[in-house]
Amino acid sequence: MTSLQLARHAREMGLSREPAMLYKRIVKEMPRILTIYDIDMPLEQAKAAVRKHFYDKKDIKDYRVQEMLVEQGYFSLETTMLQHKQKSHLMHFLEGYVVPNEAERKRLSADASIDEQFARN
Repeated sequence: MTSLQLARHAREMGLSREPAMLYKRIVKEMPRILTIYDIDMPLEQAKAAVRKHFYDKKDIKDYRVQEMLVEQGYFSLETTMLQHKQKSHLMHFLEGYVVPNEAERKRLSADASIDEQFARN
């Protein structure tokens, strides 16, 4: 079984400067991730989304919680790189929850042509 073992590596290194190293590692792998999952998003926008997630957790002071978050981050990066996630999981991480327009696309008007009926599927 293929394994990058990033979470184990994080556990062995300890927490000193570990969130910064995790951030650098994620940013380094971001172009590859966007390519693998065919995500049409500018690289800078993806980096900003990752940065926002890190800044959301900046006020956590408990060492145990910080350690758990870093391990979780490495594990998430590893599962992403091994393609164990789906594109929708990454889009939720990068863009947040977005209401899809699928229902609107499938609604037909009363006078829809046969082409519109065929295209909705």
